[in-house]
Amino acid sequence: MKQHNYQGALQQPIGSGFHAKSTSTEVIKGIDLTGKIAIVTGGNTGIGLETTKTLAQAGATVVVPARDVEKAKRNLEGIANTEIEKMDLMNPASIDAFAEKFNASGRPLHMLINNAGIMWVPLRRDNRGFESQLATNYLAQFQLTARLLAALKKANGARVINVSSGGHQFADFDFDDPNFEHRTYETLLGYGQSKTAVNLFSLELDNRAKKHRIRTYSLCPGSVGGTELSREAPVDLFQKLGYSDAEGNILPEVAASLKTIPQGAATTLWCATSPMLNKIGGLYCENVEVARLSEDTSLIGGVKPYSLDEANAKRLWVWTEKATGVFFDFD
Repeated sequence: MKQHNYQGALQQPIGSGFHAKSTSTEVIKGIDLTGKIAIVTGGNTGIGLETTKTLAQAGATVVVPARDVEKAKRNLEGIANTEIEKMDLMNPASIDAFAEKFNASGRPLHMLINNAGIMWVPLRRDNRGFESQLATNYLAQFQLTARLLAALKKANGARVINVSSGGHQFADFDFDDPNFEHRTYETLLGYGQSKTAVNLFSLELDNRAKKHRIRTYSLCPGSVGGTELSREAPVDLFQKLGYSDAEGNILPEVAASLKTIPQGAATTLWCATSPMLNKIGGLYCENVEVARLSEDTSLIGGVKPYSLDEANAKRLWVWTEKATGVFFDFD
């Protein structure tokens, strides 16, 4: 059996028994997470909140880092086994401070769920000059995972779950101009590039960290209704994409195709907990199953081969180390 997923060598359904309409409750049934510790970024809204609740109800202790701590307290009120800490994914010092505090507790980390992300935003840059979707959706994942690597090793069997998107089809990673300094900014190109980076990172991390019993997965949660992901989307963009009418109302047929939040969180939870994945990693998953390779970039669905390319995964890793000064210690 192949030991890596470069070029999508392992991208075949494995008979999960679930499907696109499966819910978080169905996926977690029979899973006991007593004594396990998870971190869920973006774990106080949308599918992140559903992920937090489901893991906690299964017995895990769930740490939720949040930029707005008061909002997180309100949203997590009454949910046992949860802890809230301050962290801003656009601020590298904040990521380091959160990780240092967790590491100081001496606890192992069994599940790191990099769920937080942004989309549909205008051109913004962080204080280092990185485009905001690249910074939030990918570079923050890379840094947080690196800083928590010792805790993941300590678990003696951990998983890193990186929430990606079918939107990786919008763009490959542009090594020549990743921050739109010379090309015209288009928000979906920025988003697609950031999610392709997530897939490439997950692929390479799995190959490097599996010797420490750390397995990594990327996934598409699907198009989910009722989340905050589109809070900054301009109405005319949805109209151009055929999602809404002239007044900005989502078309009924579009609304009917959206997943519910429990359905949207199901693939994350399956990747984080399924025994079927114990000996396989570096996979891109969707609809609570391992996705198939898909060459057709005109269709959302499956995983595009360029986002699982071995050479680009290794090149991106080196680029990210140089760009951020963040390194993993696999010794």
